[in-house]
Amino acid sequence: MKIAIFSDLHLGFAPNTPLEQDSFDNAEQALKQSLDCDLIIICGDLFDEKFPKPDEINKALNIFSLAKKGNGARIVQGINKEIHEEIKGIPIVALHGTHERWSGKPNAVQVLESAGRLIHLHKNGVIFECDGMKVAVQGMSGVPERFAAQILEEWSPKPIEGCYNILLLHQNIHPFIYSPLETCTLSVDNLPEGFDLIINGHIHKNRVEKIGKKRILLPGSTIVTQLKGEEQGDKGIYKLFLPKDILVFEPIKDARKFFFEEVEIKEGENFREKVTSVLDRYKGEYNKKPLIKLRIKCNKFVNIDKEMKSIIKSYDNFIIKYSKEVLSDQLEERAHILREARERKFSIDEIGIRILEDNLKNNNFSKDIDFLKLFEYFSDGDLNSAKKLLLVDKG
Repeated sequence: MKIAIFSDLHLGFAPNTPLEQDSFDNAEQALKQSLDCDLIIICGDLFDEKFPKPDEINKALNIFSLAKKGNGARIVQGINKEIHEEIKGIPIVALHGTHERWSGKPNAVQVLESAGRLIHLHKNGVIFECDGMKVAVQGMSGVPERFAAQILEEWSPKPIEGCYNILLLHQNIHPFIYSPLETCTLSVDNLPEGFDLIINGHIHKNRVEKIGKKRILLPGSTIVTQLKGEEQGDKGIYKLFLPKDILVFEPIKDARKFFFEEVEIKEGENFREKVTSVLDRYKGEYNKKPLIKLRIKCNKFVNIDKEMKSIIKSYDNFIIKYSKEVLSDQLEERAHILREARERKFSIDEIGIRILEDNLKNNNFSKDIDFLKLFEYFSDGDLNSAKKLLLVDKG
């Protein structure tokens, strides 16, 4: 049995820019490279926005329909999940991530499930069979970080006897942290025991780790979202070969190359010479124009925008993005926080839950109150249920 594994497609990333087609191209290629597999697993953040545009949904439907061309594993049964119809082709199992999460309402990944393109998991699972081997895939979709440990503990997934067992998550898991601005309640220590492979989305850099008896796969993302560190290594998919239990990484063909450089302009240095000397390192032959992200630092005022406009015009064989910072410890710290928040795209839900929790704690409500459930009641306009929950807490 062969299983394709990837994550964080971020369909719809960078609209109205030269990069707007990249997320769809890479996702389509990832699907095409998975057609020799019996099962496809996608570990969350299929879309970049909570409310994808109709054309983005349509492109996603077309991309995931490619799996219908293959021959895949048979569904044996659901685990706390009803399977209403037989899947044609290669089954796709997917989580929703932090970008799709929408309290109390069907999200974009559930829409794809309704259209018959995939099987959506959240605190449930499915058992598959192929060539006499059974694989149980269980998953918890993305939840607010501060509730992740509690929700996972309450769900308490257990390995299924007689199966190769896979657990899917889409969270920060210490020591694998997406952003230092995020609260992290999960660690490798409080992940459940007995699973043959734990796969976690959300983290955009790919790697395989063995910590104690727990084998953890971070598939990474299929698209660069311009975060520092994503220039290291290729974007791609993993293939799991069973029963040998071997993981093989396969780069996405023809994906756009991404390079990141910090450029510090010291007093007396020529701005143009310093920047162009960096860009010249990346001259070469590429299938697509490479994306180069520059973080420019200087300790005095320079008309960076004017200088960069001229440089970008001269290097039209690249797609050049840049940010600018004035060298000052205090300014640098503030800029870092704002940059992280912007690149991380904190959801309205996450911000709302934080505000709600802080306000309730300041008014002497119990720290054990189910803030997530309370927030969902408020989001749905169910004020009576919210009131009952608050009154129960006050005793």
